[in-house]
Amino acid sequence: MVLTSRQRAYLKSIAQKTEPIFQIGKNGLTPEVTEAVGQALEARELVKISVLQNCLEDPKDMAQCLGERTKSIVVQVIGKKIVLYKPAKKNPKIILAD
Repeated sequence: MVLTSRQRAYLKSIAQKTEPIFQIGKNGLTPEVTEAVGQALEARELVKISVLQNCLEDPKDMAQCLGERTKSIVVQVIGKKIVLYKPAKKNPKIILAD
């Protein structure tokens, strides 16, 4: 799925008002973190993640890797914040206009 600029802007506006629900620290991107993010995406559709200062990995690389592993879309990476989106299969909460 590819997002249009209007859809991406809508998701960014939603993400701006939400708090990060995950923090990735010095251990980086572990399988446990990936699984937890995948479960959160199933429940919420839009997830905001904070990368802590002690994490040595690049947030853009982490976002790309998380997107591939969870089959989600990277909405944006700003500084140390990552926003991912994955539409729900049943009863989507976030409706994107065409």
